Amino acid sequence: MDEFEWEDAPAAALSAALPVQLAGVRLDTALAKLFPQFSRNRLQVWLKSGHVLVDGRHPERSAKTIGGEKIELAVPPAADVAKPKAQRMALAIVFEDADLIVIDKPVGLIVHPGAGNPDGTLLNGLLAYAPALRNVPRAGIVHRLDKDTSGLLVVAKNLTAQARLAEQLAARTVKRGYLAVVHGDPPTRGTIDEPVGRDPRVRTRMAVIVGGRQARTIYKVLERFGKGALPGFALLECRLETGRTHQIRVHLQHIKCPIAGDAVYRRGAKPVEMRGVAFKRQALHAAELELIHPRSGKIMHWSAPLPADMKKLLANLRHGD
Repeated sequence: MDEFEWEDAPAAALSAALPVQLAGVRLDTALAKLFPQFSRNRLQVWLKSGHVLVDGRHPERSAKTIGGEKIELAVPPAADVAKPKAQRMALAIVFEDADLIVIDKPVGLIVHPGAGNPDGTLLNGLLAYAPALRNVPRAGIVHRLDKDTSGLLVVAKNLTAQARLAEQLAARTVKRGYLAVVHGDPPTRGTIDEPVGRDPRVRTRMAVIVGGRQARTIYKVLERFGKGALPGFALLECRLETGRTHQIRVHLQHIKCPIAGDAVYRRGAKPVEMRGVAFKRQALHAAELELIHPRSGKIMHWSAPLPADMKKLLANLRHGD
């Protein structure tokens, strides 16, 4: 279908083809991956109440997927109970058209309101910048970055774009590249394929655990630091094949190369290792983003330069400061 024939879906209807990668999973699990703009609990309620069709039929709640089915979701009115307020803020917009906004998120900006952070988030800023986003769940946000992680994040400006981006995320065709400064001396290249879930000892933290969700991170060393008295550090390029909460931070800590400045996942890095390399947040930046444009079908790619604090950190490391 060419771009002139393409139209937005009705405001209360979403549809998606189930990727073959999701074959064999429970339907509610597949729905959560296809429509991440809605909570899993909410999707389960809609499945139970008949708002979901699979190949034109109402499925059993316990149904398993086979791959390739057409999933239709009729979103009930007033799907979002909470009504966040619009708040004007400066947004570093890298790209914008009728369907997408790509933002270079600064350090310290929370993406979505939550407990203890009811406003002042990127979502609030998006509602002020583009009021029509109030008609799109979560103001078009389909993936997140941690508060103290900088870099690229894509926002969908309409329901169809949001659904198609969600399909790409589920099919793992969205490519995300990060730069991280870590403690230690990791191998030149590596793949960390370890399940990630809620840490049973500290519920506010994630961890590599048996029974966690599959998580896969590919990394390579771009530069090494640490001669003489300076402890070892390395600059890594990391690529996500899955998108679990805190995935890169957890995986790098798991191989005993925690991210510099990460107060949550710095276990294994002694305090002396930060001497002379002061850094007040995790040194992690979402530098590259690539996806298929939901309207044109073209491959789109964006990059974001390192923020000033990470540039300074690298300069200090290079000069042995």
